Amino acid sequence: MDIKQFRERHKTLKKYDYQKTPLEKGYTDKILYINFDGPFIKEKDIPAEMKEKFIGGRGYGLKLLWDATKPDTKWDDPENEINISGGPCCGITQYAGAGKSIVVSLSPQTDSVMDSNVGGFFGPFLKFSGFDALEMQGKAENDVIVFIDGVKGTVEIFEAPEEPLNSHILAEQLTEIFADNEKDKMNIGVVSTGDAADHSLIGMLNFTFYDPRRKIVRVKQAGRGGIGTVFRDKKIKAIVAKVDGIKGNANNVVDLEAIRERGRRFNEEMKRDDEFKEMKSKGTAHMTNIMNDYDLIPVHNFKYGSHKDAYEIHSDIYKSLFTQRLFDGCWIGCTMSCSHAVDDFELKTGPYKGHKVSVDGPEYETAASLGTNPGIFDPHWTIEANFYCDTYGICTITWGTILGFVMDCYESGILNDERTGSLKLNFGNKEAAMELLHQVARGEGFGKIAGMGVRKMKELFIEKGWGDPDYLQDIAMENKGLEYSQYKSKESLVQQGGYAMTNKGPQHDEAWLIFMDMINNQIPTFEDKAEALHYFPMFRTWFGLVGFCKLCWNDIEPEDNAETDEPEKVPEHVDNYVAIYKAVTGRPFDKETMISDSERVYNFQRVFNLRRGYGTRKYDAQPYRAAGPVTIEEYESRQERYDKQLKETIGVDPAGKSTEEKIKLHRKYREERYEQLVDAVYQRRGWTKNGIQTIERLKELGMDMPEVVEVVKKHL
Repeated sequence: MDIKQFRERHKTLKKYDYQKTPLEKGYTDKILYINFDGPFIKEKDIPAEMKEKFIGGRGYGLKLLWDATKPDTKWDDPENEINISGGPCCGITQYAGAGKSIVVSLSPQTDSVMDSNVGGFFGPFLKFSGFDALEMQGKAENDVIVFIDGVKGTVEIFEAPEEPLNSHILAEQLTEIFADNEKDKMNIGVVSTGDAADHSLIGMLNFTFYDPRRKIVRVKQAGRGGIGTVFRDKKIKAIVAKVDGIKGNANNVVDLEAIRERGRRFNEEMKRDDEFKEMKSKGTAHMTNIMNDYDLIPVHNFKYGSHKDAYEIHSDIYKSLFTQRLFDGCWIGCTMSCSHAVDDFELKTGPYKGHKVSVDGPEYETAASLGTNPGIFDPHWTIEANFYCDTYGICTITWGTILGFVMDCYESGILNDERTGSLKLNFGNKEAAMELLHQVARGEGFGKIAGMGVRKMKELFIEKGWGDPDYLQDIAMENKGLEYSQYKSKESLVQQGGYAMTNKGPQHDEAWLIFMDMINNQIPTFEDKAEALHYFPMFRTWFGLVGFCKLCWNDIEPEDNAETDEPEKVPEHVDNYVAIYKAVTGRPFDKETMISDSERVYNFQRVFNLRRGYGTRKYDAQPYRAAGPVTIEEYESRQERYDKQLKETIGVDPAGKSTEEKIKLHRKYREERYEQLVDAVYQRRGWTKNGIQTIERLKELGMDMPEVVEVVKKHL
């Protein structure tokens, strides 16, 4: 089917013609607004104050969502929005990792603000089509596909009853339909989800990129918080953007040569990469064995940090399964090429059994979430589960933590065969785990319960009297309603804070400090930890404002980085980003402005949580398993370590004490330490003891907007 046949077979609900605004210094200053209730389409100008204070990307998504919703808006209310924006640097091709955009919505899982970063073509193509942001509101009556034609300057909404929902089929079909020819497929970006988003709260979004070597459509994920579920609640089946080619200076930057010069430096570093982290041959999967060696990879619902069978999922095994020597970048010009794939993989289960497919990944998070956390040390099983999560529209991080929790509950008697519909969900049971995944996509059986997420399962089990509430609270690895991502934080106090004090919930993209803390011992004091938990979340926020990928910042390092004063910050790369931002926008800028810009948006998001009824200290609490051993089994698996800590750190002789007594002593000490950390971080961030911004702090940041001050005053 071509575009002409598509139009003949699909009812056009709305068509909107626009004059494409050319990019200037990374911006068009235009928003594409779609309300599916009408449907209604219009362009909106971006006010100068919004541009100055919110920069782009996550900032734009948050501001639009704030303005569109009320404090009591529910995730499935028509007024909830899905907003996509890439930021001013999104779409440059001269420096690696510049294809990121951010999706923002109210989350079905957390009832508050969710942001999720994603690669692929759609974010840049939205900009090249003339829009800094896409704002979507309302609900369609029936399934729809949105087509943004940046070549002709039209936006069309089609009724779409025929197309299959699952991403690996739909995205391929739509790329074929809207591209004029094979070469033109490079000019198509598709956003879609899958069957699981119709039947669960954990649906995610896939953003495509076309792989001309393999001649297939591949996907990157905006995974966290159930935004794919919001997408389907609005009856959106897909969004397609088309451009007329990828030009060298599409962003119309101020100083292109300055960006090229920094890109050349980084590319020289990339040439040396395989001597170190092997991103070009393994991607982030290179960390599987490293995390296991340091007792940091989650095993059996975060009980342990290593396992004797982990050699089965060593990164060398994934390297042997990934197709090598292909350009695996999810955006043009990204020399990191870390988006590896397993090609011609034959599926053994599910609706596509016997099909040979290309599977994107697994990356480290997936190797852990669909491997070690449920106790499954079979890379082929993980690859198949990875494929089905992607095409069904399920976040692999979320699903792996759900699996670990469900299996932990099954083994401890909270769940049984009657409650799971005869699924024997022991750790390591590959067949039952795969069947549960298919049940989520079908909306059947225990899959309907698992698809609610860890928090709502925990609450359901407590309500039904299926287990001790305190125990369930301890082992349910969620914070703010979002499942933990895949690092065991028991021995890293600063990573505990990096998870539980996040705005959206425990996702590593805000503060990944476990290497600095556990391996390099760079942040020993509370003051050091508080400074790290101030600087790095703010620094990482900046990437989501402007459109950069974080991996290129510290997964590749200059040769002399270890000799710098602050190697953990990779100062040469920070300087690269400062120079590139100035070269794109022409704005006066330095590394201090980078942090203050981020602080402004970060604090706004915290106030947004406050407006939603959250955003105070009690919501930064963590499940105890994130901090220490919950069970006798956990303690005794690392008894030598824990006993040594009791004697040398806590100051209590473990001799003669039962394991239960020793667990209680550890718990008291670890919980007190976490509260001390929270105090130190709040103080460093300029917040009250309850985690609320002061009016003075908002003024310092330039975020003392009347509507923001009003929310804060109600809670001070």
